Amino acid sequence: AAVDMVEEGLISKEEAVLRVTPEQVDQLLHKMIDPTVKVQPIAKGLPASPGAASGKVVFNVKEAAERGKSGESIILMRPETTPEDLEGMAYSQGILTTRGGMTAHAAVVARGMGKPCIVGAEEIKLNLVEKTFVVNGVTVKENDIITIDGSMGIVIVGEVPMIEPTLTPELKEVLAFADEFKELGVRANANTPEEAIRAKEYGATGIGLCRTERMFLQKDRLPIMQEMIISESREERVKFLENLEKMQKKDFYDILKAMDGYPVIIRLLDPPLHEFLPQRERLEKELEDLKARSESQEVISKKERQLVRSKELSEFNPMIGFRGCRVGLVYPEIYEMQSAAIIEAAIDLKREGFNPIPKIMLPLIGHVNEMRVLREKVQKVVEETINRENVKVSYQIGTMIEVPRAALTADQIAQYADFFSYGTNDLTQTTFAYSRDDAEVTFLPFYLKEKILLEEPFMTIDRDGVGKLVRIGVVLGRKTNKSLEIGICGEHGGDPESIEFFHYAGLDYVSCSPFRVPIARLSAAQVAIREKSA
Repeated sequence: AAVDMVEEGLISKEEAVLRVTPEQVDQLLHKMIDPTVKVQPIAKGLPASPGAASGKVVFNVKEAAERGKSGESIILMRPETTPEDLEGMAYSQGILTTRGGMTAHAAVVARGMGKPCIVGAEEIKLNLVEKTFVVNGVTVKENDIITIDGSMGIVIVGEVPMIEPTLTPELKEVLAFADEFKELGVRANANTPEEAIRAKEYGATGIGLCRTERMFLQKDRLPIMQEMIISESREERVKFLENLEKMQKKDFYDILKAMDGYPVIIRLLDPPLHEFLPQRERLEKELEDLKARSESQEVISKKERQLVRSKELSEFNPMIGFRGCRVGLVYPEIYEMQSAAIIEAAIDLKREGFNPIPKIMLPLIGHVNEMRVLREKVQKVVEETINRENVKVSYQIGTMIEVPRAALTADQIAQYADFFSYGTNDLTQTTFAYSRDDAEVTFLPFYLKEKILLEEPFMTIDRDGVGKLVRIGVVLGRKTNKSLEIGICGEHGGDPESIEFFHYAGLDYVSCSPFRVPIARLSAAQVAIREKSA
């Protein structure tokens, strides 16, 4: 209706943009339960990823993957998910877990995939042995059909009528108006070429975060990654990394090609290494089984090495432990391999007549010396590759700002960084000293109910604390380097209230999940229009 009124000259384009709400856009992008239908929820959890889905309940990740592949509609039900569960998640219609908060693995991955997800449904009593769950007197068995609504966090028995998502011509028109007025760029967080293509369809003008660890978790690579981690010498590690490099190069080639002519920020390995190894309890059980079966000594000793390494790498607080640039400094060969793969992929595309724009991002930098040393190492590999291949590729090296100290010393770090990207998920954790996964299921709900906090700080940016660090980092960074590009790639990048803050803080762009790109385009335009008419 707003578009018709613009065409008839009744309202301006600006008024049309202001009349559409972010909630209306969000609803159009996800399947939803038909609002005319009365439903009886049996359980409630945290609404971790919007949209609704129906399917048969499956408790085993492998089975979910196989049955999902063959075309069945599956809802994957787990206590929580881990990086090893990606395939099962990818082939399920929706995900339901009894543990975890809004940044639990299941929540983050589901949002990226655009799949409905509910986490932390604690009232559900799960029995993985008998393959059932019980909640409020209702027993649900494997293969029973349930519906989950990730926008409301509700679970319903049976199939419920849905409304399909569509980007209507009217909405596309309003978003085209929005692009005329917004000052913030809008990019997307995307880890696969498919996600990048979807982001482009939704109007993203680049990738603000491509996480490389997801690429290591695929079935054909995880064993090689695990071999690399249990290797005892640099030479051994390099041997396995060379194997991974070919695979990573293909990943980067595909994603840079999908975003031809647009910047793609690729974050080097960020999680702690223990996340790539099977869980300790599982390794201990597997080892017992191998010995009971009198398996060959070679197989047993490999499993023993995994267990020893898993114990060595296990930490009390991995979120602020041995991860990100710290791993990159201790094992530089990992970042060197990734940097070479990025540039080689860009060179291949350049030869084919494409225009790749790779940007290499170093995670978890908190001190200028970390940035200086790693920049030198990465740049050396990149320049050597460019000189060897004799093809010019423009590239940049920058950092994620997710440690308070990085924001407070941004003037020093900017000497060695071509760009900053605020990782506000971790910056919020490190500023508040909250572990998000724990806080969201323990005291945060109480804090919000009792008005100790007025906003969920992981959903909407905390302007007085985290926001102050963002502003400090922007001012200090640009004092050193006037042309420093600054963006944000945390989940706040898709939140309308946070987008308003980033506009006034002077950022260049926001980056969010592909499914939130239209919302970010609209919100960025609305704040720019309101500022001009104020």
